[in-house]
Amino acid sequence: MNVSSALVAILTALLLGAISPGPSFILVVRSSLGLSRRDGLATAIGMGLGGVCFSGVALAGLYTLLNSVEWLYSGLKMAGGAYLLYLALKIWRGSSEAIVIDRSGDAAGPSLGRSFWTGLTTQLTNPKTAIVYGSIFAALLPQHPPSWCYVALPPLVFAVEAGWYATVAVCFSGQGLRNRYLNSKVWIDRCASTAIAALGLRLILSVYRRA
Repeated sequence: MNVSSALVAILTALLLGAISPGPSFILVVRSSLGLSRRDGLATAIGMGLGGVCFSGVALAGLYTLLNSVEWLYSGLKMAGGAYLLYLALKIWRGSSEAIVIDRSGDAAGPSLGRSFWTGLTTQLTNPKTAIVYGSIFAALLPQHPPSWCYVALPPLVFAVEAGWYATVAVCFSGQGLRNRYLNSKVWIDRCASTAIAALGLRLILSVYRRA
């Protein structure tokens, strides 16, 4: 497989991984419905930047360290699971709070910053994503890729990750869907919280199953 074909295969595999439902998808949808389209897009940008970080780690070959040092990978799983549980609790506790949609520009900065940070931290605290990136790069990228790959791959990864989640944000930020969300906010938020908590528990329990 030549380098160009390898890049296409890598990006396709990453897109398919992003499309599969997970905490990232849930958070982008919730930001888009509960806050605004801009918040959904800010979350998507955070997810994309997280993907860039993972691509850099994979290009550096550090995924091998995670696979070979059992306690490090287990520690990352525990930390990632704990963060998802914290996030789930935060969403559950806020589910009964009414959302006041502020159209003024004063509140946009902090809101967008929080949405971006939530997207970035959620992506970076998922050790499964790190292993997926490492496995895809190891399987598809040539052992000694040309130097231009190290420059081209990170922005292409960002385009795939952020592009997909931006599409999700736009699709779920329509006024009709937002009105339905606001009318059923408590139960939708609690369902989202339960799903994220289940993913977090699954990460933590997987550590004990491997022990």
